[in-house]
Amino acid sequence: MQIEHLALWTPDLERARAFYAAWFGAEAGAPYHNPRSGFGSYFLRFAGGPRLELMQRPDVGPRSEGPEREMHGLAHFAVALGSEAAVDDLTERMRAAGVTVLSAPRRTGDGYYESVVLDPDGNRLELTV
Repeated sequence: MQIEHLALWTPDLERARAFYAAWFGAEAGAPYHNPRSGFGSYFLRFAGGPRLELMQRPDVGPRSEGPEREMHGLAHFAVALGSEAAVDDLTERMRAAGVTVLSAPRRTGDGYYESVVLDPDGNRLELTV
């Protein structure tokens, strides 16, 4: 068994596509648009692992705010960069470019070396080895 793809709702397909292309080398497939429903999407491919589907539809709004946001739905997904130096480097380049860094590179209690950043829609991404 393997995960084939993850999917994220976004209010701005092009902004999200550009973020994942710029920071993680994602290559977007052809855009899909259903004129009847207003649904649009991109599938993004990375060098390895599952694809990421970015989705947009006019009747899908933002997630709820407040403490329940942390308790339901997607908590985060992790991107393996290959080394601690790569985690350090990408985290600092993202910070310098204005990307929100929630957690600087560190070793967690369970032994992971990671930092945590937010994508343009507030999704948490763990940058790890």
